[in-house]
Amino acid sequence: MQIHVVKSKIHRVKVTGADLNYIGSITIDEDLMEAANIIEGEKIQIVNNNNGERLETYVIPGPRNSGEITLNGAAARKVAKGDILILITYAMMSVEEAKAFKPSLVFPNDENLLA
Repeated sequence: MQIHVVKSKIHRVKVTGADLNYIGSITIDEDLMEAANIIEGEKIQIVNNNNGERLETYVIPGPRNSGEITLNGAAARKVAKGDILILITYAMMSVEEAKAFKPSLVFPNDENLLA
């Protein structure tokens, strides 16, 4: 049996932009991606603490040490600049693998930067 488990989590980042005219995705500071073990193109769940919205899209890297968190395309309608998000990726693994697995958890500061 395979189960879904949390692989990566970036906890409480602030939306820095929303670009409705982009083709889709979320742009995340590459430093945050690296710290959370998230790769370009990976599927990601976005939880908006301000309005309760939950959506899925894929990740594209933003400039390092920029703190950028920009929702692109239709997802831009689900956020406002300044909203607080939790970003989560998942992995499939066996129950035995899951028992030993430790997810990458990242807690950025108020500017979306690593402390």
